[in-house]
Order: sequence, then structure tokens, then C-alpha cells
Amino acid sequence: MRREIRLIALDLDGTLLDSQKRLSARNEKALKECIARGIYIVPCTGRIWGGVPEFLRTLPGIRYAITTNGAIVEDVAEHKILDERKLGCAQAIDILEMAGKFHTMYDAYVNGCAYGEKRFLEHMDDYAIPDTIQAMVRQTRQEVPDVVEKVRALGLTVEKINYFFGDQQERARARRALQDRGDVIVSSSLDNNLEINAPGATKGEAILRLAKHLGLSREQTMGFGDGENDMTMIRMAGIGVAMGNAVEALKAEADYVTVTNDEDGVADAIEKLL
Repeated sequence: MRREIRLIALDLDGTLLDSQKRLSARNEKALKECIARGIYIVPCTGRIWGGVPEFLRTLPGIRYAITTNGAIVEDVAEHKILDERKLGCAQAIDILEMAGKFHTMYDAYVNGCAYGEKRFLEHMDDYAIPDTIQAMVRQTRQEVPDVVEKVRALGLTVEKINYFFGDQQERARARRALQDRGDVIVSSSLDNNLEINAPGATKGEAILRLAKHLGLSREQTMGFGDGENDMTMIRMAGIGVAMGNAVEALKAEADYVTVTNDEDGVADAIEKLL
């Protein structure tokens, strides 16, 4: 399987980072060795760039990032957006108002900021959100009185909307309703959330757009992931690597299954495949 890989796209949560949201010394060493070899290391995440841990944002040699599930492809060194696929403002407001039909916590990502409401942020246990994710949410959300009104006041396009659920039947009902709209992509990174993006905003399509910008072929790309929102990346990258802790559907699509994120699965696969 050894190829001339020039771009490695990495999901963060459940993939590059361990269960405590840390970057292990072994994974960091693998990334630095790849960068030294001229391989682009590209964070590929559902997060906004500002929500990526500082130790990654400041890692020397990281120039490009794919954020909010592929809605944004950015040259982060030059602060330049290379490609964007966003929800229209009116469309996003409609999706946020639609959340009122379900027992769900929701937030919205607009212009590189994530907005959430106090009534949700203070009651995340009601939506079965794990403690590690709660901590990340608190660190990355700007609290506003009303997310819908904030989006309306900004009048801007929206990168992504999240719904979180404490009840799986509610989640399934919301997924069906969103998919029936026909104008959005619905995915998830957790077993209790839904992530809503515009058409074209997938990690896989974003990798190929970045590769084209860099003059690289699909065969020169590699992607690592663990969740449903990584499916397009695993399918479209030249080599798709699923983590040992990945959902079974993702493992079934992968070219290679490595060990878990708590066992340095990224470094392990890079060492063996490259």
C-alpha cells in the first residue's frame, strides 16, 4: 500500500487526539516527521479553526485546514479562505427554528464563531453530552441569548448547525425530517448529535478540492477518521484509514484499520504505511 502520499488529512476528536483531547508525544513526532518530509498535515474537523487546540494551531508546518466538516478550506498561515460551502442565512434560520419541533440542544457556526445559548450550555447533561465534550463546548461557544436571533442579526451565511439529543428516537425523527428537506447534508460525529451542512460541505470533497489547489492527485492523499462525518474522507482519499475505535460502517469502507486513538493509532498507521 506504500504510495507517494503528499497530504494527510486528520480528523481530531476520536482520531488524532486521545480520549482526553490530548496529542500524544508519539503522534506529535509522527506529524513532525511527515512535515519534515514535505507532506502536508491538514487538520480535518467538524470544529471551527479557533476551536482547534492551540497546540495544533501553532504546530510549525501546518498551513492548511479543513473545518466545519468541509464547509471551509483555508490557508490558515495566510488567513485566506480557499473554498467555502455554506448554508444560506434564511436557510440556516429555518433549520434552527425547525429544532423547536424536537427536544434538542442546538448551536450555529457563523464566520468562524460558534454560538450557543445559556439554557443549553448549563444543562448539557440533559442531552447526554459526555464530560469531555461538555468541556470542549464550553471552551469554544460564545454565549448569546438567542442563537436564531443572533444569526438573523448577523445576516451571514452559516458554516454548520449542530443538534444534540438525549433521546435516540428524537434524533432519528429529526434526521428523517432534515433529510426530507433535500437541501442539506446530515452527518454526525457523536452517537447523540446531528451535524447539518450545505451540499458540498463534506470532508472528502474538501480534501479533493485542497489537493487540486496544491496540484496533487487523489492518490497522493490519505485520510484518518473515526465517525460518520468522516465517511466521505475515508472513501475519497487515496488511502482511507479508520481508527480501531471507529464506527463499524467506517471500518468497512477503509483501506486500512489502525489501532485506537488511545493507542496512537495515527502514528502507528503512518509508521507502517509510509
